[in-house]
Amino acid sequence: MKKVVERERNKTYYRVLHVPIWLWVFFILPGNLTYDLYLHGPDRRHAIWLAIVFVVCAWRGLLGRLPGVEPRPYVTHYGVDRPNLPYRVVCYTAAWIDLLVPFVLNLAGIVYANITGSYILADLYRWLYYPLALAVVAGTLLDVTPRARRSTANEGAEKGWFYVAIYTVVPTQVASWVAWRLGGAMGLEKTALAGLRLLVFLVVGAWFFYLSLQGRLPRAQRYRFDGATGGDAAVQQSD
Repeated sequence: MKKVVERERNKTYYRVLHVPIWLWVFFILPGNLTYDLYLHGPDRRHAIWLAIVFVVCAWRGLLGRLPGVEPRPYVTHYGVDRPNLPYRVVCYTAAWIDLLVPFVLNLAGIVYANITGSYILADLYRWLYYPLALAVVAGTLLDVTPRARRSTANEGAEKGWFYVAIYTVVPTQVASWVAWRLGGAMGLEKTALAGLRLLVFLVVGAWFFYLSLQGRLPRAQRYRFDGATGGDAAVQQSD
């Protein structure tokens, strides 16, 4: 095993700063609301949902039942087989939905626009967002969703893959949105704008995926524990 946390308790500021992270994770979880938010701006539905999420996250945060908000670190050693906690399973499943589903839908929508010249992203969110979200939930039930599995034994690798996804998805989505806004402001017609967005999406996504896959970005290193050999030598960085 490998000890990765030296502190006995999480500092107050560390715990407080993690609450907004999970507030954002659950706020953007309803895909139809989030799509409307980016397209048209906030409305009454967003205010109501934000209030609900704020109350629940504040309550769970005060109880220390959100990842990173615990009084003590839960995973202190890589390779230790401990049962995963229910709130970690729920939170990381929601985070994977936020990362993967919009990424897949946006890429599909941009590819479709380049092929046909038509934008159907609203329809994709309407018809496919929740089936894809349920597929992620099914992955958790089948014990394959990283950081949401029943055991923390492979946390060293699963944490790395989680950050690979963050580094790949977030900059790509932001860059694609900026390309859409700037391209529209520059008066690009539909075909050219779709091509620009696809180019930006693929280039930025591939670049950040490569950097994170190589472990060159913080927390993207992946450690695999081989329980058969034991000791710290059993923790290896995977490629």
